[in-house]
Amino acid sequence: MTQSQQLLYTVHDSIATITINRPKVRNALNLEVREGIRQRVAEFNKDPNARVLIVTGSEDLAFSAGADLKEMSETGLRYPPKDFIPEFITDKPVIAAVNGIAWGGGFLLAQQADLVIAAEHATFGITEALYGRGSPWAAPLPLLIPPKVAMEIIVTAKPITATRALEVGLVNSVVPLDQLSMRTLEMANLIVQNAPLTVAAGKKMLNAISSSLLKGLEQEIIDIWTPVYESKDAQEGPLAFLEKRKPEWKNC
Repeated sequence: MTQSQQLLYTVHDSIATITINRPKVRNALNLEVREGIRQRVAEFNKDPNARVLIVTGSEDLAFSAGADLKEMSETGLRYPPKDFIPEFITDKPVIAAVNGIAWGGGFLLAQQADLVIAAEHATFGITEALYGRGSPWAAPLPLLIPPKVAMEIIVTAKPITATRALEVGLVNSVVPLDQLSMRTLEMANLIVQNAPLTVAAGKKMLNAISSSLLKGLEQEIIDIWTPVYESKDAQEGPLAFLEKRKPEWKNC
C-alpha cells in the first residue's frame, strides 16, 4: 500500500478532510501515515480556500489505535521524538470525527483537535500501560477533564465510552455512526461561514491560555518518562504484541 493510499486528502467547499486509511491494522500510525499527516497539514495551511480541517479514519472500527506497535518493535523505538505523533499546527479549526477506537496516539490526535464529534460506538483510551510505553503527551489531560478521571484513564489503560467522554468534556457531541459525517460537516460549515480572522484569533487565545498553564513543565515531564522508555519493559510490550502473547514485565 502506497503512502497516498494509506492517507487520503480532499478539499471541498472550503473543508479539507484527512482520512487515515489502514483499516486492517485499525488505522495505526506508521511512519508513512505520520509523515503524510504532516505534509497534508502543511498543504492545508498554505491553501487559502481551505478553512476547516476534518480528521477521521476509514471504515467503522477505528479512528486510530495509535502508534504501529509492529513498527515500534522492529525499530526498537525508545523515547520518541517530540513530534513522533503529528501535531495539528494550524491557526484554522480542526475537527476530529471519531468513527471508532481512539487509543494511544489516536487519542492524542483527537485530544489535540479543537472540536471532537464521536460515533456512539467510539472509545477513547490511553493504552500505553498495556505495552510498557509512556504517555508524556497526556500531560494536559487534567486541564481538560477532572484529574481523577484522567488518572483512571492513564493507570487502568481501560478505554472509556463515547458517552463517558461526552460527560467529562472530551468530546463535543456523540451521534449514531450513520450521522457522523453529516454532523461533522454541519459543524464545519458553521465555522466556514464565520469571519476567518475572528475564528483564528479565538483559537489562538484559547490555546495560549492552555499553553501558559503547562509552561516550564516540559523538562520535568521528559525526566519522568525517560526511565520508562529506556526500560526493558518498554521493548517487551511491543514485542509481546508482535508475538501475540502476554507481556512478561520485569519492572526494569
